[in-house]
Amino acid sequence: MLNKPLGVRVIFVLLLCSLFLVMTQAGQQARMLTLTGHAGELVVVEIGGRSYVEIQAFAQLANASLSSNGNQIFLTLPGSSAHTDPSAPSGGQPAPTGLSKEFIRAGIEEMSIVREWRSTLKNAVQRGYPITEDWIGGFRDQGRTSLRLVGVAATTDSDRNAFQLLTNVFNNMNKLSDQFLEANRTRTYIAPDALNNHPLDQRILNCAHALAAMAANGQFMDDGSCH
Repeated sequence: MLNKPLGVRVIFVLLLCSLFLVMTQAGQQARMLTLTGHAGELVVVEIGGRSYVEIQAFAQLANASLSSNGNQIFLTLPGSSAHTDPSAPSGGQPAPTGLSKEFIRAGIEEMSIVREWRSTLKNAVQRGYPITEDWIGGFRDQGRTSLRLVGVAATTDSDRNAFQLLTNVFNNMNKLSDQFLEANRTRTYIAPDALNNHPLDQRILNCAHALAAMAANGQFMDDGSCH
């Protein structure tokens, strides 16, 4: 039974007495509630066309348990979870899982920048264009700003795990660009096929495919290519 303050119990008893008094004065005959499969009956009080039973008596008849948290009363029926957290969001809403829509949207924007960054770098290598800090720095700044927005959009555990993978892709793209920036600075010859089967470039590409699959199904799945 609930440990109700004495004042609450007194008010509750008085309320029941007044309810029965109203029934007596109205000349109504009390009805009984029978719960199928359970022994015993409950008195039903009818007021204004509505039927009421005493909640503690109902809980005892149904072999249920009562608990309270603040101004809320929780009735747990046999077979249901008895460990529901009273502090959980109201309305019985479960904690969000998987990748949130806002995170997916921000992550797609980040990967679009990385994709354009990689495509521009590959095109420059294949055509023998000089790779300079001017345009590499522009992609780097865009990617960093976009990645910051992805972090802000991360609200679930899956979001935060995927954010780490996106951060790794950004860092790997930086490393790849730095390699070619250094080669250009030292006037080192860069073969047109230098990115063909390049280990770091392959990791970036494979991770991009893995992240695209996660965005499509809305679930986080760790992938070794993203580390």
